[in-house]
Amino acid sequence: MTPHSTRLDEWECRRRLAGLAVGRVVYTVGALPAVQPARYSLGADGSVLLSAGAESELVRAVSGAIVAFEAGELNAAEGTGWSVTVLGRADVAPDHTAKGPTDTVTVRILPELVSGRLFPSTRPARP
Repeated sequence: MTPHSTRLDEWECRRRLAGLAVGRVVYTVGALPAVQPARYSLGADGSVLLSAGAESELVRAVSGAIVAFEAGELNAAEGTGWSVTVLGRADVAPDHTAKGPTDTVTVRILPELVSGRLFPSTRPARP
């Protein structure tokens, strides 16, 4: 029997997200799901910030849409890990961190729901 996962509270979810730099943004294209890995950071307000090409499919698909963002760490050998999901509306703005003219924008996901799970080991306990 596989042990159940444990829910993480919102504070712990945000703490864990702050420790990683790559996650996955989930959105729709033509009513079909799409997933794209993305480097990210967290804004002071808890928003997830992604940098993307101004003319990219991602930017066209997510501007003003509700999206999901997921990040986590998994250890396949031990069966342990954690996963955090952020659901919220994505807004697109010029990338103000770039020096000089650029064709990148910042995608900001303002969290409306933050949830997470901690996965205990699936290995049998040793006697």
